[in-house]
Amino acid sequence: MINLKLIETNFDEFNERLMAKKVDQNALKELLNTYEKLKEKKLELENLQAIQNSKSKEVGIKAKNKEDITILKKELEENKKSIQELNEKVTILEDELNHLASVIPNILDKDIPVGKDENENIELKKILKIPKFDFTPKPHYELGEELGWLDFERGVKLSGSRFTAIKGVGAKLNRALINFMIDFNESRGFELVNVPFLVRPEILYGTGQLPKFEDDLYKAEDDLYLIPTSEVPVTNLYNNEIIPAENLPLKMTCYSHCFRKEAGSAGKDTRGMIRQHQFEKVELVCITKQDESDKVFEDMVSCASDMLSALKLPHRHMLLCSGDTGFSAAKTIDLEVWLPSQNKYREISSISNCRDFQARRAKIRYKDGKKNILAHTLNGSSLAVGRTLIAIMENYQQEDGTIKIPEVLKKYM
Repeated sequence: MINLKLIETNFDEFNERLMAKKVDQNALKELLNTYEKLKEKKLELENLQAIQNSKSKEVGIKAKNKEDITILKKELEENKKSIQELNEKVTILEDELNHLASVIPNILDKDIPVGKDENENIELKKILKIPKFDFTPKPHYELGEELGWLDFERGVKLSGSRFTAIKGVGAKLNRALINFMIDFNESRGFELVNVPFLVRPEILYGTGQLPKFEDDLYKAEDDLYLIPTSEVPVTNLYNNEIIPAENLPLKMTCYSHCFRKEAGSAGKDTRGMIRQHQFEKVELVCITKQDESDKVFEDMVSCASDMLSALKLPHRHMLLCSGDTGFSAAKTIDLEVWLPSQNKYREISSISNCRDFQARRAKIRYKDGKKNILAHTLNGSSLAVGRTLIAIMENYQQEDGTIKIPEVLKKYM
């Protein structure tokens, strides 16, 4: 959740940076008005409570001196009723403010370029040369069907559109990728964790998926949701906890299935495995001190990029502009891998620094001396397994339709 104190101290800058993230101006004004009303009512409440304390002391003194306290007791009762009524108003305003704030995204870092969408993202660098073919490269879905690796028809039979069955060598390569990614991340100091794929709504609230993005989530029974990414349960392992400062940073990696309705992606990437309702991912999650999060962010970007380099997959780093930066992120760098069949780069990893946004929602703090401080949380794909499989199929394809296995994966096959 955003730091509401920023509304009071610098609303103009607060407003400008959120407008760049496509936040409705009326929603911001309503948030400000509610915040000011709450402040006003809390001040009234403090004054009434001060009066109540003062008159209570006066009653005690007069009663001890055997003076008449009838009028004072009546005033106390009336003041007590006013306090109760005002308490109710404050509670209502607090609930209203929390509801309004819960759908306001994180404030962008000051160095984020202003832009409308992905077309205005900034390329930071390219890594490895794109391959040149003496033949016309095929898309992964043609290669997958011809080799018997990808079975789209039976995936649809089982579950409907945007589901795929992976078979044979394709399934072995998929498993090899998962093991390679986990080992690679562990070698960089990320501890492997295994978490549930079903979580409670307050856990999704903690990382920012609820209430804003409920339409993209799959809800199960018993008020549980299937996770859209393992960022959700891994970050929330420390929900409502105070972590000793000496234990930070906490660096974790997790393999999971991810489940998304992709409600806003009708008509996009309908062929193949680019955009699925169920997919596998190896995630990086870090919880750190505020003054260390920039360094941790750089380490996470390097880890994911070096993994792509180890697989010898050409890719580039993209700094996301304001209009393409996600709800919980203050800054995001995407890694985009080269897909020969599309003749362009496509996102394969997204690394975000959320600053204290998620920590405020999930109450994740650390103790530095006597003071409790909100932690900074970071997350990143490392990598989307299905998209990495696609990238290997397309970049390592041969003219006869076979696919070479990257050297670093051979021991896992």
